Amino acid sequence: MEAMRRTVWGMLAALFLVTATGCTVTTKDPSYVPPAPLPPMEQLEKAPLADAKAFSSGADVLSFITADRTIACSLTSARGEHLNLPYEQNRYSDAANNKLPIVPVAHCELATYPGPQPADIKDDCAGTHLGYLGGVALLAPDASRYGECRSGVTSVEGAYGPKGNKAGPLTQLPVLADGQNLERNGLRCSAYNGGVACGNVSAGVGFFVSPERYELIPGPAKSNQPQPPEVQKSP
Repeated sequence: MEAMRRTVWGMLAALFLVTATGCTVTTKDPSYVPPAPLPPMEQLEKAPLADAKAFSSGADVLSFITADRTIACSLTSARGEHLNLPYEQNRYSDAANNKLPIVPVAHCELATYPGPQPADIKDDCAGTHLGYLGGVALLAPDASRYGECRSGVTSVEGAYGPKGNKAGPLTQLPVLADGQNLERNGLRCSAYNGGVACGNVSAGVGFFVSPERYELIPGPAKSNQPQPPEVQKSP
């Protein structure tokens, strides 16, 4: 009897506490299905823009890495095949390249990645038809591509891949949180849906990359559509 009395008083006390504090008890709805992620170009158009100052390297470049350290990207510039990347050696600033037009680009590298589809291979790798690898995506204002000719790993793969050293300048990049959006010179990149989307919203051109898959978004069909510059190869 005494035990029952203590149980009743305990239940009353718990009910009083919930009532007094205004707390409610919630349970998950087993029938709830979360909405599907937006298509890449809609995500880029609708996601709020983050403060670009937090991602600036001081050289008119916005760089970031995803929270899981699988993708690093820069909204930057290209002179021909040379990209201005703050975390890789390049020849962008060589005087010999000053005559080349400066083109805004978005460039992403992955730590793990799918290979390119045959239709997306855009280079014969000096006539060898060997060494066109995935793990890199490049966006120019009117075209996008996936893959490049190289003989090693991407910089992100070297730092955060299965055999990564977890060292170097990539470890200093700020994180672009999921759902955030950055813009530079008409190009945008957003971290979402387990990867990164970059695009020129006004032209409808872009790409989505993740460790599991990639998607190239060519935009409206155009005759004689130019291709983005070749990805700069590290020495």
